[in-house]
Amino acid sequence: MSEIKVQNFIDGKFVGTEKYLDSFDPSTGEVWAKIPDSGQTDVDTAVKVAKSAFEKWASTPVAERSKIMMKIADLLESRLDEFAELESRDQGKPVWLAKSVDIPRAVYNLRFFATCALHDLNRSSHMQAVDAFNYTMKMPVGVAGLISPWNLPLYLLTFKLAPAMITGNTVVAKPSEMTSVTAWKLAEVFNHAGLPAGVVNFVFGTGPNAGDAIVKHPDVPVVSFTGGTVTAVKLRIAAAPYSKKLSLELGGKNPGIIFDDADLEKCIPTTIRSSFMNQGEICLCTSRLYVQRGIYQTFLDRFVAEAKKLVVGDPKSPDTFTGALISKEHLAKVKGYVTIARQEGATILCGEEPLNLPERNKTGYFMRPTVISDVGDSSRLVTEEIFGPVVCVLPFDTVQEVIERANAVKYGLAATVWSTNVNTLHTVSQKLHAGTVWANCWMVRDLNMPFGGMKESGTGRESAKDSIEFFTEEKTICVKLN
Repeated sequence: MSEIKVQNFIDGKFVGTEKYLDSFDPSTGEVWAKIPDSGQTDVDTAVKVAKSAFEKWASTPVAERSKIMMKIADLLESRLDEFAELESRDQGKPVWLAKSVDIPRAVYNLRFFATCALHDLNRSSHMQAVDAFNYTMKMPVGVAGLISPWNLPLYLLTFKLAPAMITGNTVVAKPSEMTSVTAWKLAEVFNHAGLPAGVVNFVFGTGPNAGDAIVKHPDVPVVSFTGGTVTAVKLRIAAAPYSKKLSLELGGKNPGIIFDDADLEKCIPTTIRSSFMNQGEICLCTSRLYVQRGIYQTFLDRFVAEAKKLVVGDPKSPDTFTGALISKEHLAKVKGYVTIARQEGATILCGEEPLNLPERNKTGYFMRPTVISDVGDSSRLVTEEIFGPVVCVLPFDTVQEVIERANAVKYGLAATVWSTNVNTLHTVSQKLHAGTVWANCWMVRDLNMPFGGMKESGTGRESAKDSIEFFTEEKTICVKLN
């Protein structure tokens, strides 16, 4: 495939910019695309266009907006193989994973919000004492600024786009500069589906340039951001003077708690997935495992044996479980934590075996799933988000002890609990400081239920209802009847 030159998508047209960034194929380390290095001027143009398109889109009946979004979903689904291949090259994940999870979930996001908004109801009340009738109206906020991450490029982008669009907002979105190609291709789908020009605009570039310009723009009243906690601090400060509506979905250091009575036949395969899927580059991945002492060694032996079986290699191969990490810099960062483990005297049980890669992948950013034991609770491996295929396995004795240890980090995004005792599942789940707790499962997601983090893992809850409310403003109208 020849080198791709991505362009911004503004007012239904593809437009270039003066400067471009290199986008690397993580599986080869080679430049495979050029991405616009957009800045204030590009954002200003996109916001102006989105603002001009807002009134007409907001007044378009929700049933018509729904039809357009359903057509977008149908067209995206018809090009599933193409988008899966592109996302694999963009992000490094196995093609089978993009084909079975990422792209289907993007399609699902579009269809879910396109239909659920048709059944959203306003509220009303009758004040009999004064004979007045009150009712509410939900109105779109305006131009929505959407900033999405690199790890699940189309999945998480559509999770923001779909509720923003169906509620009548127009959009200026900035996908990650490391994974922009699938969003660029999605813009083609928008045009083919008949989405009016200016409703959705893509401005590609870095956070400090394009992202910052979106957040600070006075005509962007609502911002949804998924990314790192450090970046979110800067974003909060930038948005504060404008009183913007703000949704932040941030990092995690998610615990998995495995009790003596856990069904290991189900627990181990699921925990392998929750630890290493997408190279561990999912904010919901389990990165510290607390195993009750009675089964600690048994679990550790079986878990390490399964981790060693995972195939690391060419994302195009159907046998590959672990693809390439997103960048050379990120690979160095993740490996740096293994160096810390070694310096602290921890035991590295697997992950340092030589890689057996095809010739074309030898310069890619690959790393074996790594399991580490004998780590202290104060270690950076236990307290910091690594965002790679590195998992620490730690023993525990009592329920109260493991709850305190699991809660003793600044993050609170997700957790898993494994036990055959229903009382244990409920008791522990309710006491964990995490926005989502999975009991005897992982990544089972119902969009009707709230999603989001506690503590430094974010603000705002994102069920379907919450997302619709986030992208709307509700006004109350009171009519005196006589």
